[in-house]
Amino acid sequence: MTRVEADLDGPYTLSHLNTLESEAVHIFREVAGEFERPVILFSGGKDSIVMLHLAVKAFAPAPVPFALLHVDTGHNFPEVIDYRDRTVARHRLRLHVASVQDYIDRGVLKERPDGTRNPLQTLPLTEKIQAERFDAVFGGGRRDEEKARAKERVFSLRDEFSQWDPRRQRPELWNLYNGRHAPGEHVRVFPLSNWTELDVWQYIAREGITLPAIYFAHRREVFRRTGMWLTAGDWGGPRDGETVEKRLVRYRTVGDMSCTGAVDSDATTLDAVIAEIAASRLTERGATRADDKLSEAAMEDRKREGYF
Repeated sequence: MTRVEADLDGPYTLSHLNTLESEAVHIFREVAGEFERPVILFSGGKDSIVMLHLAVKAFAPAPVPFALLHVDTGHNFPEVIDYRDRTVARHRLRLHVASVQDYIDRGVLKERPDGTRNPLQTLPLTEKIQAERFDAVFGGGRRDEEKARAKERVFSLRDEFSQWDPRRQRPELWNLYNGRHAPGEHVRVFPLSNWTELDVWQYIAREGITLPAIYFAHRREVFRRTGMWLTAGDWGGPRDGETVEKRLVRYRTVGDMSCTGAVDSDATTLDAVIAEIAASRLTERGATRADDKLSEAAMEDRKREGYF
């Protein structure tokens, strides 16, 4: 499952990446043993890519015993959607898609004035979980990303309305996870909780994991809004007075085009990205996600409603 590496503490001490990998593999196997209908959230972003890679390792040579689920806003980056579909085909997995556009077309949801659809993901996500009777949902959230996510346990209980109550968090001493839940409830599971952005990139480099090219520096047409470089598109940008220019940029995190900003970068290789992340003083969401800047408690409010 993992490679034992020698270091200064002795010949049988695991490296920090092997320790994180072993913990995640243990979590996947615990869920497989405790739950009936788990599913993995998979968007084609780097965290979900690493999460699926770990799931493949956890059950090899058998296939991954879980389906995948993606909440498609309709404003996703085409490169990432292409990667998602190729990955699903390669691993012969079943993909469930909850479409925000379908809800808008039916009049259940309305477009926001700012064009951002990330806050609209909650209802499609929660209704898909209920319709498919998923009792465990893997997410790629990490505690270093954002302070609301830092409050999460690895097993996060959600009530029959998919809502999160921090007061119902359970202790997880000695890596013992409590998956008990009442009918209608489910558990959100975060195998990467203890990883950092730097850990993720170092693991990608070590494992030779292929990512969408959007994560590396490339020339792209972008415009400036709320301090971020956004990609022009049919979602509502640019507005009058916002000038499109071609810049050398890359993405640290990938979400809805309307709220995910690019960063100026010349990092075209894994080593260059790792060096850039190591020197950064801002988290990826703090630097590039407009939806987290809507209010001081934007993420926590959405989590209480059922978002990840």
